[in-house]
Amino acid sequence: MNTIYQKNDVFVAIADPTRRKLIHLLASTEELPLHELTPYFQMGRTAVSKHLSILKEADLVTNRKIGRETRYRLNATPLQEVKDWLSFYEKFWNEKALLLKNIVEE
Repeated sequence: MNTIYQKNDVFVAIADPTRRKLIHLLASTEELPLHELTPYFQMGRTAVSKHLSILKEADLVTNRKIGRETRYRLNATPLQEVKDWLSFYEKFWNEKALLLKNIVEE
């Protein structure tokens, strides 16, 4: 896969559990600085910052500077691509569940 494509790929960004947890944390608040996000992880600020950079490259996170502090905010718009992709499989599994139900009822 092309490295440039990977940097902007929302699926690559959400593949890591640390980044999914960051998304969850940012979804539950308006915005947070790095020093408030770091305690949720067993890694240093630099590692958390790298994960935030990957989310930012995928446009899942925006940031703004307030003095010396950088505050991060979730941009959930790219997650629509994930939702659209999963909706096909939701339909698939609903149809299979209905088929199984009909077989069991017979």
